[in-house]
Amino acid sequence: MDYDCLLNLVSELGCRLMESGAEIYRVEDSVHRLLQAYGVTTGEVFAIPNCVIVSVSIDDGRPLTRVRRVPSHGTDIDLLERYNALCRTLCVQTPPLHEALDALKNVPASRRTYSLPVLTGGYCLAGGAFCLFFGGTPRDAVCSALCAVVICLCLAVMDRMGTNQFFRTLVSATAASLLALGSAAVGVGENSDLIAIGALMLLMPGILFTTAMRDLMAGDTVSGVSKTVEALLIGCAIALGAGAALWLTHLVGR
Repeated sequence: MDYDCLLNLVSELGCRLMESGAEIYRVEDSVHRLLQAYGVTTGEVFAIPNCVIVSVSIDDGRPLTRVRRVPSHGTDIDLLERYNALCRTLCVQTPPLHEALDALKNVPASRRTYSLPVLTGGYCLAGGAFCLFFGGTPRDAVCSALCAVVICLCLAVMDRMGTNQFFRTLVSATAASLLALGSAAVGVGENSDLIAIGALMLLMPGILFTTAMRDLMAGDTVSGVSKTVEALLIGCAIALGAGAALWLTHLVGR
């Protein structure tokens, strides 16, 4: 058994699962199952949102360990499902390690990607729908859809600049709230609060918070608390962005 290659395989899989937004229990369970499929019963794995550690004991009893630093990431359900499917396939077929590594590296090439116009259309529809859901008028829904487009464009620009998620959320929330207040002020929209809420719902960390609760209930306290704090920080960024827009409009209206 080439333990170095095996550790590279399982640690890479764990890292990519984490980058796709997988829960801690899913990452650890997948790595354990893959180790057992290749005949290693002494493997240990420890995962937190920004780190994956895998250790095995080789034939002479010496431990070998891999530590992978997981960069800042979001959630990609399609990519997560592809990595899950590959893990199941590898556990059943157990191909040679180099073939398994090649298959793992080829997964991102087959992922679904969407152009900026498609993403903008999705944001537009979602923002308008949320506004109608919260009781907005059709005019409010149109304004909220435009605010959602602004959020999409801000996120795309901030992402290319390499900014962190807190700053991206803050800038997007500020821009969308300013547009919502402005559209109501000029008479295009009717309810600035419903327009803003419909658009800002797109920034809410719902999946992140749900994953945090799942980790806490599974006993992964460190991960659960970390993700909960991250979700709260994003919520604070949204509130600060909306507050900044209100403060700016108040200054201009004086």
